[in-house]
Amino acid sequence: MITAIVFVNADVSRIPQVAEQIAELSGVSEVYSVTGHIDLIAMVRVRDHDDVATVVADRLNKVDGVLSTETHIAFRSYSSHDLEAAFSLGPEAAG
Repeated sequence: MITAIVFVNADVSRIPQVAEQIAELSGVSEVYSVTGHIDLIAMVRVRDHDDVATVVADRLNKVDGVLSTETHIAFRSYSSHDLEAAFSLGPEAAG
């Protein structure tokens, strides 16, 4: 599984509509409206690199209101949930 984090600059007057259209794209798992220099962050989860190109270049970039994108490919995934489970003593340690 390939995870790509896509920073999206959008037409400010259309951010909610752009976010909804991006969220409907196959391969896009989440879209976040954020503060800062970018307007939206889209999480793309697909099987291979060619699929990233299809989702981002062929679909996401063509959503009306998307002005520009910057794509980052994740190497590894770390989750606080996974870390908590790894260091948890669990109920068997309480006895």
